[in-house]
Amino acid sequence: MGAIINAARLHRHGEPLQIESVELPEPGEGEVRVELAFGGVNPVDRYMAEGSVAPQVPLPRTLGAEASGRLDGRPVLVAGGGLGAIRDGVWAQAAVVPRDSIHELPEGVDLRHAAAMGVAGLTAWHVVCDVAQVSGDDRVLVLGASGGVGSMIVSLARSLGAAVWGQTGSAEKAAPIEEDGAERVVVAGPDELAEAISEFQPTVVFDPLGDGFVPVLVEALAVRGRIVSFGTSAGPEVQFNLQSLYRKSGSLRGYGGMQLSPGERRAGLGAALAALRDGRLRVRVGDVLALEDVNDACQRLVERRVQGKLLLELG
Repeated sequence: MGAIINAARLHRHGEPLQIESVELPEPGEGEVRVELAFGGVNPVDRYMAEGSVAPQVPLPRTLGAEASGRLDGRPVLVAGGGLGAIRDGVWAQAAVVPRDSIHELPEGVDLRHAAAMGVAGLTAWHVVCDVAQVSGDDRVLVLGASGGVGSMIVSLARSLGAAVWGQTGSAEKAAPIEEDGAERVVVAGPDELAEAISEFQPTVVFDPLGDGFVPVLVEALAVRGRIVSFGTSAGPEVQFNLQSLYRKSGSLRGYGGMQLSPGERRAGLGAALAALRDGRLRVRVGDVLALEDVNDACQRLVERRVQGKLLLELG
């Protein structure tokens, strides 16, 4: 008989997750068992719970796409391999996972920070370094700069020498954004944003919001600027003046982490973890909730009541 562990299980899309005792199978070929410590909570996990991502995968299953823990006593990050999407995920005390989803942690990286790297850290690294190719010549505007990904983008772009401004909808979130490296924090919704950033003329904008923010960004963008979209938490339907974009030789680029190949994912995580170790990328951990509070964690994402990275304590 395998070990009995507690896990957050999805039984029906759109319904709350249930904390259940389940029996872990023995690892098969190419698999290992990991004792888990902290799990990251991400929008994609909520999309899986709602059924808008991977709706055809059989239920029940354990959710959770990233976690930190220990394999044979060594600290590791667990991410990739379809965790939570095409197989049981890692919102559990322990999990049997593909060996390819194991990423060794550099010395000095702690388990809390590591738990944020499999999705948010990987996203921050790729959008800054690969998609936008930020340099010290850029003026960077980060929307949602207090969030798990946004806060990492601020620190990483600043470490590259760029001038960085951060946007948030709440004045209470301004101070941490400045601590992460933003030279200025703009507290504004889409209606106020145009005036607030008119003097900045960003060459790069990172947008996890969408909706009414996009037409404002297109108008504010500098010549040959680029907007990188990696989320639509404010809404996916947008309208903007296409002439304003092409007359500036501007570009609108998308990033979807689920499209990364295994090789791209491993290389990106290796680079992101090295940046975390060296202090070039900072993880701001917000709240750490118990596994039993997983539904509260998901609801906080819906209501955008998250500052920094939201984690679950698993072990």
